Amino acid sequence: MKKYNVAIVGATGKVGETFLKVLEEKNFPVDKLYPMASKKSAGINIKFQGKDWTVEELNENSFDKDIDIALFSAGGSISLKYAPIAKAKGVIVIDNSSAWRMEKDVPLVVPEVNPEDVKKHNGIIANPNCSTIQAVVALKPLHDKFKIKRIVYSTYQAVSGSGVKGIRDLEEGLKGNKNEFYPHQIAFNCIPHIDVFLENGYTKEEMKMVEETKKIMHDDSLKITATAVRVPVISGHSESINVEFEKPFEISEVFNIMGSAEGIVLVDDVANNKYPLASDAADTDPVYVGRLRRDESLESGLNMWVVADNIRKGAATNTVQIAELLVKYDLI
Repeated sequence: MKKYNVAIVGATGKVGETFLKVLEEKNFPVDKLYPMASKKSAGINIKFQGKDWTVEELNENSFDKDIDIALFSAGGSISLKYAPIAKAKGVIVIDNSSAWRMEKDVPLVVPEVNPEDVKKHNGIIANPNCSTIQAVVALKPLHDKFKIKRIVYSTYQAVSGSGVKGIRDLEEGLKGNKNEFYPHQIAFNCIPHIDVFLENGYTKEEMKMVEETKKIMHDDSLKITATAVRVPVISGHSESINVEFEKPFEISEVFNIMGSAEGIVLVDDVANNKYPLASDAADTDPVYVGRLRRDESLESGLNMWVVADNIRKGAATNTVQIAELLVKYDLI
């Protein structure tokens, strides 16, 4: 099997560490690994495939080497600066930040939903927002069958989505200490505020879900609204999704579709208190779907509960799956 030289930008961060873990778990054919990070992390060794690899400082010359793929998770400003440099050197960049997602010539890819879009890449492929990824995995098979007209997203997002600062605020808050990162106490609380507020009253996180869903599903006609809430959970985003379809449906059809769709685990046995939980999704890759029920206020409406690990499927795993598509389609 052909092997590839892979760079990890942001290798010492939470998502970067999970990139390495998922690459190992999936036996991705890595020949040489180039872990990259900021100056303060340069020089440390990380283990991958039983070997020690030295983290190097990211700079303008980092991609002068023979690198096939670069997985980026070091923030938008880093991606904006260094992804074009990598691209110019012939490296295919898969970026986990929001920097390139809505650029017209940059594919925004969820492998279970729009895998063919990777073929349109021009050197950069974007990984969607974590909350968008799990939502569209659940929605795409239903959209194919019944044609979605309108979506109402309500998200309950874990503090790990904010990185180590969010986790620290929750852990310290549970001890009775003051938070330093969130504008309000997150322990024993819910904060309806993720990312910055925009002029329309929505947050940037909410509008990401709206616009990214349309791009991934290739359907600008979708009517979408969203409310994103930070909750005192370490790992795993939960979402209540309300959908209105153009076509009529039977609830049994929905169960059958969800039970056989790629990347989905159906957990819906309310008689025995079984439904998707963030605690069960932790450190796993599937999107869990349950609480399937008709919205009786609409002619063709459906409610569902969708849960996934935001660091794995919402970031690292989806990125590695994109890299696997590049190999599958012989695009490297």
